[in-house]
Amino acid sequence: MRHFDLCVIGSGAGGQRAAIQAAKLGKKVCVVEKAEVVGGAAVNTGTIPSKALREAILHAAGCRVAIPGSAEFMKARGIDMPHLMNACQAVILAEIELLRGHFASNDIQVITGRGQFRDATTIDVIGEHATETVSADFTVIAVGTCPSRPSDVPFDGVNVISSDELLHLKVLPKSMLVVGGGVIGTEYASMLSAIGVKTTLIEGRPKLLEFIDTEIVEAFQYHARRGGLTLRLGEKVVRIGLTEAPQGARSTDGIMVEAMLESGKILRADALLYCIGRQGATNGLCLENAGLSADSRGRIDVNERYQTKVPNIYAVGDVIGFPALASTSMEQGRLAACYMFGLRCERIDDLLPYGIYAIPEISMVGWTEERLTAAGIPYEAGVAHYREIARGQLLGDDIGMLKMLIHQETHTVLGVHTIGTGATELIHIGQAAIAFKATADYFVNTVFNYPTLAECYKVAALNGLNKIRSI
Repeated sequence: MRHFDLCVIGSGAGGQRAAIQAAKLGKKVCVVEKAEVVGGAAVNTGTIPSKALREAILHAAGCRVAIPGSAEFMKARGIDMPHLMNACQAVILAEIELLRGHFASNDIQVITGRGQFRDATTIDVIGEHATETVSADFTVIAVGTCPSRPSDVPFDGVNVISSDELLHLKVLPKSMLVVGGGVIGTEYASMLSAIGVKTTLIEGRPKLLEFIDTEIVEAFQYHARRGGLTLRLGEKVVRIGLTEAPQGARSTDGIMVEAMLESGKILRADALLYCIGRQGATNGLCLENAGLSADSRGRIDVNERYQTKVPNIYAVGDVIGFPALASTSMEQGRLAACYMFGLRCERIDDLLPYGIYAIPEISMVGWTEERLTAAGIPYEAGVAHYREIARGQLLGDDIGMLKMLIHQETHTVLGVHTIGTGATELIHIGQAAIAFKATADYFVNTVFNYPTLAECYKVAALNGLNKIRSI
């Protein structure tokens, strides 16, 4: 039996960083991965494929934002899902090879198979052709999540699908219902709409992405509708079924999906993408053998050091719940390795950037207007529109905007919210400013390269401070 200082179960975002950090500290590390390729959901079915798909769509459509006519342009060029996914494969394969290289250069052993706890320090790795048992002083559970598949939803991989199955469609449906207006549902709905699929997004809440600033969400909803996406907000799906396509219907295979809403409406489409909830991939780990258990959603409880109730076992990433982002999973993995091996480290939990890779792109960091109002903090909002910025004109993006929330008395930057081209890149300037307690005056007095989207910070700061001075 081989013995390791650390055994990581799962090679996704959190598992990668935990393994590499421990290896950098001179520890003997193995990674148990049930798939034939490393990378987990982030590289193979989630983050990288979906973002690669988005880039392929934008490139094929010849635009960076959702605009009327882009869908027709895609249809005219005969672009379909297989073409787009072929364009994505090079990116996915490059990421896999990059990760393999990192593991090899750090002498991290990759063991292929499904990990099962025999006890708190012993793990059986059950492969397709052989089983190996390893022992470890510490273990990190980084198995991630998979799409929820409720028993009353008739998933068939063709007409009713999860987000994982979307990427493997052979034929692009003419119409699609997307159930769930969270991050995944919103991203895919906007992509499908841009590619020419008649898409309807159904969300039970009155707006999409409820954690995002209301003004930004309203702007997104407006531009998404303008790009052809139909939104059914405040509507809940109570039943999903398959039905024969009516005569004359534009169905791909003669079968349509029927969704009944709580209001009594019935919606039909070629296919339905179910995007409500994800389940921790803890089934089969035999957690009970290690003295652990998961909740009803397959999640594992941890303390502030990502340590489970069994001291030598840690858990990171989506399997521990919110915020369930690839970026935060990476940091959790690094921190867990630092904690278990006694390396001093610093963490910043209250300043996480959020990125939604929809069309158009959305990102935010810091306070929202709603939170500031509820907390009684006096603020002003400074706004810059891309159409005011030379770089925005060069990019052809006239819908983008950046909003800076400024404390009325101290002028401290409290939050930044942006929509449009490069939003998820642009947000990090605001993140640094908030972390170092910068004021809006800094952005007024500093010089930015011209022409760049970063100039939005100067324009927004001027706009906000001018409002404050006129109060």
